[in-house]
Amino acid sequence: MTAPLTKPKRKNPILRTRLPVLPPGTRSRVAQGVTAAAAEGRFALQTCGHCGVVQYPPREACRQCLSEDLHWREQDGRGELLALTELHHSNDLFFRERLPWRLGLVKLRSGPSLVAHLHGDVAGPGKVRLSARLDRAGQAVIIAFPEEETAHMVDDKQLRQMTCDPKFRRALVTDGKTEVGQAMVRALIDAEASLVWVGHAEPWKKFPGFEELQALPQVTLVALDLTDPRSVRETAASIGGRVDILVNTAEVHRTHGISSRYGTDVARLEMDVNYFGLLRLAQEFGPAMRGRGADGQNHAVAWVNLLSVFALSNFPGHGTFSASKAAAWSLSQCLRAEMAEAGIRVLNAFPGPIDDEWNQQLPPPKIAPERLARAIVNALKDGVEDLYPGDVAQEWRARWRDNPKVLERELTG
Repeated sequence: MTAPLTKPKRKNPILRTRLPVLPPGTRSRVAQGVTAAAAEGRFALQTCGHCGVVQYPPREACRQCLSEDLHWREQDGRGELLALTELHHSNDLFFRERLPWRLGLVKLRSGPSLVAHLHGDVAGPGKVRLSARLDRAGQAVIIAFPEEETAHMVDDKQLRQMTCDPKFRRALVTDGKTEVGQAMVRALIDAEASLVWVGHAEPWKKFPGFEELQALPQVTLVALDLTDPRSVRETAASIGGRVDILVNTAEVHRTHGISSRYGTDVARLEMDVNYFGLLRLAQEFGPAMRGRGADGQNHAVAWVNLLSVFALSNFPGHGTFSASKAAAWSLSQCLRAEMAEAGIRVLNAFPGPIDDEWNQQLPPPKIAPERLARAIVNALKDGVEDLYPGDVAQEWRARWRDNPKVLERELTG
């Protein structure tokens, strides 16, 4: 059985900080379909549209009928572990530092057999369930779990290399003044984060919930204003070298589009926080976090951006806000590429309308801040890269994938 994770000791400042190394990251273009599904927490394999055979590994033509009509379909992951082994030697630098490493051969109920990483609670041949996860290189790998949940399952040594569990880690929430920010702080504490820094601009102003946050023993309030380069720089100099998970909840959200409001002041403020604020954070905190991608048991592991499903296709009623989130989404993809060099996951959350004052005139369903925060924490635990929490976000994403132009016309109407 997996032993529970213990709180790490204080780091010896004399010892050298180990540099991050990554597992092999080369995949064919067709194999990226497994990665695309794993990035959203799904396990998908190719299925032939002609004869129905499930394919693995991914390929250009069906292994049985040679048809090119292959479609990605989600799998239940149920299968039988046929054999297992334990790796004690490797020439790959990533696995060399993490030996021993367990592997097994699994035959899926849907047909194909594949080699999978083994969870520590898989004792021997028998029933298992497979799931796809992103490894430190950002590529999909297959993990075999025991058929039933076990105690301390998330603390498995191999699994923890592919997730961003907040347990015993230190997190920064960039804006604690909002309902979402405060819910995020509580969700991280519930997930056993050891320390949560909470940013708040204009610290002389007491915001609702200030006393409750200040009373939490895990919370340390820090003055952080994303519109002020000096504030971001000084905060990064103070705590940037200790942040394991950064959650950017700072945003400015205003309604209206282009013609219903004169001037650019509001749109400029939205861009200054939603886009340039993220850029300032990335420039100041990014290098420090990349340098700690292999810093002991609880290294820097994740960066979370609170975006919006409005970034996928502009919602005219919130037009300039949608545009600022679309810009932030594009920037986050650049950040993801740069942080990947150190094995740090960039998680983009695309919620639908949040149940707050700026979405007051939008009808339900709207996602509650507490539910959004729990979804983000669960995504960190599962190693997910893209998250669409809430019914509206799920529907919007499906319609956008089906036909972006049709969605644009529907929103215009």
